[in-house]
Amino acid sequence: MKKSGSKSYIPSRGDIVWLDFNPRTGREQAGHRPAIVISPKQFNSLSSLVFVCPITSKVKGFSFETLLPKEMQTKGVVLIHHLRSVDWKNRGIKFIESAPVSVMEEICAKLEPLIFKI
Repeated sequence: MKKSGSKSYIPSRGDIVWLDFNPRTGREQAGHRPAIVISPKQFNSLSSLVFVCPITSKVKGFSFETLLPKEMQTKGVVLIHHLRSVDWKNRGIKFIESAPVSVMEEICAKLEPLIFKI
């Protein structure tokens, strides 16, 4: 896999990336921060968009947070309820690391009722 700094890097599901979330509005997460890629590589490549959930170091214990494992370089929680689509080519995306499959499974399990159930 090509990492950040390479023009051929395309974000893949489960990648932890550094991303610029500015500008923001209202209660959206802002600033340069890590995020986890939710959308698959093929979608990201074809659309130049990527679905991501921002990561914060401020753990609040909400049910839509997923704690990253201690052995990961990136510390904090994934804010699943802040899912958003961004143009990754214009937001200075940089690869940090890949999340374990177990983290993606937990995130997907929490996204499903948020998106598909009333």
